[in-house]
Amino acid sequence: MLSIVIPIYNETKIITNLYERLTSAGLLWHEEYEVILVDDGSIDDSLEQMVALTRKDARFSVVKLSRNFGHQAAISAGLKTAKGDAVVIMDGDLQDPPEALLSLLEKWREGYEVVYAVRQNRKENIFKRTAYSIFYRLLQRISNIDIPLDSGDFCLMDKKVVNVLNHTLTENIRFVRGLRAYAGFRQTGVTYERDARSAGKSKYTASKLIGLAISGLLGFSMFPLRIAVYAGLFISTTSILIGMTYFVIRVFNIPLFGHYATEATGFATLAVGIYLLGGIILLMLGLLGEYIGRIYIEVKDRPMYIVDEVYRQGEAE
Repeated sequence: MLSIVIPIYNETKIITNLYERLTSAGLLWHEEYEVILVDDGSIDDSLEQMVALTRKDARFSVVKLSRNFGHQAAISAGLKTAKGDAVVIMDGDLQDPPEALLSLLEKWREGYEVVYAVRQNRKENIFKRTAYSIFYRLLQRISNIDIPLDSGDFCLMDKKVVNVLNHTLTENIRFVRGLRAYAGFRQTGVTYERDARSAGKSKYTASKLIGLAISGLLGFSMFPLRIAVYAGLFISTTSILIGMTYFVIRVFNIPLFGHYATEATGFATLAVGIYLLGGIILLMLGLLGEYIGRIYIEVKDRPMYIVDEVYRQGEAE
C-alpha cells in the first residue's frame, strides 16, 4: 500500500481540487493507497472540509494537531501515522503535482528506497527563485552530507526509511529533506515541473523560510562555528602585520600618507577597527547562541507535535 502524507494549514480554497487531482492520478498508480491529511492548527474551515472527505472516501484520514507546530512537525506526524509500504510526502497547495507520483513509484519499483523530486522550473517570483537557488547551493557546499540540489520535501520513501526517520532520527528540530539524505539507502532523483499555487497564498512567510534555512544550515554543518576560528586567525594575523608596520614606521619616523608617527593621526582607522571587531564578535556569539539554543531544545525533549484527534470515515478516534 502507498501512503501519501500532506500537511495542511488554512487551505480551504484548495482541498476540493486536491481531492479531485489525487483520486484522478490514483487511477494510474495501480496500488492501494491511503491519504493522510495533517491539519496543522488551521483556523479556517479546512478541518471541516477534510473531515467531510473522510466520510466520502475511506482512503482519506485526518490527523488534527492541537495547534500550529509548523510544516516539518506536521510532516513528521504524518510519517508516524502512515502504514504504507512506501510513503509519499507532498505539499497541499498542488505545487507538487499528484500526476508526478507515477514517476516516483516507477523508480521505487526498480528498487530505489528513496526517490526525491528535483524541481526543474519554479513558478515563484525571481526573488524567491534566487533565494532558493543560493540556499540549496550553500547548503550542499557546507553540509557534512550530500543533500541533492533543488530537492524539497516532495519524495517517496520506502517503509524501512520511514522507520528510521520515526524511530532513529528523533531530533525535535526537523529538516526532513536533510534527515532523508542522512538516512542513506539507495536514492535517486526524478525531475518535475513545479507548478504555481492552485489558489490562496503561501503560508511559508519570509521569517518561516529563513527559520527553515537556518535549521538546515546549522543542523547539518559545523562550518558556521568554524567561521569564528577563521575570522580570529585572519584578524590576529592582520593585527600582527599592522603592528609590525607601525612599529617600523615609529622607530624610523617614516612618513605615512603625508604624516609622521609623532603626529596624532589614525583615530578614524582605530574607530573603524574597533567597530569591525565588535561586530564580528557579536556575530560569532549569535552563531554560538543558535547552536546552544538547539541543544537546549533537544535536551528538554518536548514532543515536536501533539495530536488532538484522528478522523477516519468522519469519526474522531
